[in-house]
Amino acid sequence: MHIYNTLSKKKEEFIPLRSDIVTFYMCGPTVYDYFHIGNARSFVMADIIRRYLLYKGFKVKFVLNLTDIDDKIIKKSIQNNKSAGELASFYIDAFMEDIARLKIKPADLYPRATENIDDMITIIKNLLEKGFAYEIDGNIFYNVSKFGGYGKLSGKKIEDLEVGARIEINEEKKDPLDFALWKRAKEGEPFWESPWGRGRPGWHIECSAMSTKYLGETIDIHAGGNDLIFPHHENEIAQSEAASGKTFVKYWIHFGFLNLQNEKMSKSSGNFFTAREVLARYPAEAIRLFFAQTHYGGPLNFSDELLAAAQKGFEKIRNLGELAEKELNRTAIDGVSPGFDFKKYYDEIIRVMDDDFNTSQGIAVIFDFVKHVNKIIAENENIGPQFYAEVKRFLKETAEEIFGICNLSDAAKKNDPSIEDELIQLMLKVRDKLKQEKNFVLADQIRKDLNSMGIELKDSREGTDYNRRK
Repeated sequence: MHIYNTLSKKKEEFIPLRSDIVTFYMCGPTVYDYFHIGNARSFVMADIIRRYLLYKGFKVKFVLNLTDIDDKIIKKSIQNNKSAGELASFYIDAFMEDIARLKIKPADLYPRATENIDDMITIIKNLLEKGFAYEIDGNIFYNVSKFGGYGKLSGKKIEDLEVGARIEINEEKKDPLDFALWKRAKEGEPFWESPWGRGRPGWHIECSAMSTKYLGETIDIHAGGNDLIFPHHENEIAQSEAASGKTFVKYWIHFGFLNLQNEKMSKSSGNFFTAREVLARYPAEAIRLFFAQTHYGGPLNFSDELLAAAQKGFEKIRNLGELAEKELNRTAIDGVSPGFDFKKYYDEIIRVMDDDFNTSQGIAVIFDFVKHVNKIIAENENIGPQFYAEVKRFLKETAEEIFGICNLSDAAKKNDPSIEDELIQLMLKVRDKLKQEKNFVLADQIRKDLNSMGIELKDSREGTDYNRRK
């Protein structure tokens, strides 16, 4: 397996630090609003990467942090006349609801920044002692000039850097590139006690502390959107490696932007749709398929036309899964077994996904599989159950377990006779209620409708029974 590493700017063979587990950290949301569909792309693609690692037999410890203290949270909490904690908790709940609806597997841990303040203070004290940070009136800044490797992830050189949009301009700093590790509390803001007085952590130190605490000083994979490469991830490296003296991350993975009308989606520009707005119009499987049809590192344009096309693709896969489930329930054991090379498709999925998680080619393999299976079904009669069992297994292991673009358990429920029985019993209760209300016309219509579906009713003093015509 090979992964494109943002740090080395090339594909590298994936060799985990430990044989028993892969450590995987993903930058999570700053919880001051509903997350937009551009953020959802990163979360979904990280989920597919994690799913594929699990499919390959790796054990994965996956941590996704929650930034629940930040300037944006404080500003919005004041606007809404709520505490920062109340506002953050509300949007954390909303985030959890939305990622569950997107079929994203739960992380092993969701650490909150506010629950790990002491660990951040410990790292900051370490950086001060080693001379990588300095204090000015209760504020602690990282001295970028002291870290020789600054810029190695982004490819930027210190001498060429100018103060960018995400670098806070602060007259107290020795250099405009230096960044805040600890911020002195302002009047009315939430704060924590520290050796430098009341304050709160800077954004960058939060991820360094949580990644180190829960996964170790060196981890296998750190992922996030392309917009986090600089300064956030660059600053994480500077802090973490200065504090520990060790390599912070072995493989850096970054996800391309989701564009709307060829411009990057962002809340600051108002150029976005929230994930829950899109989920109200399209099933999660269609959204995941839309994302997976483009390689994770490249840009992707958002449009209703593309999502509608993805929904049609999802329906093709779902329809085959439902057909396989239905035929498994009724196919004769002595049916024929048409020749079909299932192994070829498994091997091809592994080949393309081993090449830097090439989901676009992986999806193409699944569609090719669906096309050829449907052709065989159309050309053959009396196909035995083993064929449909293999079709179901392939779709479950690839489309469902790796990509999350179908749900065969839903197909099983749809074709489960017990579900049908429950619905018939429900209709009988409704019919009894109508008869009690002397609405015999509608009660008789239910009898006729059930009869047309092959379900015959038999009324007696004890109640109503039914049987299915064969």
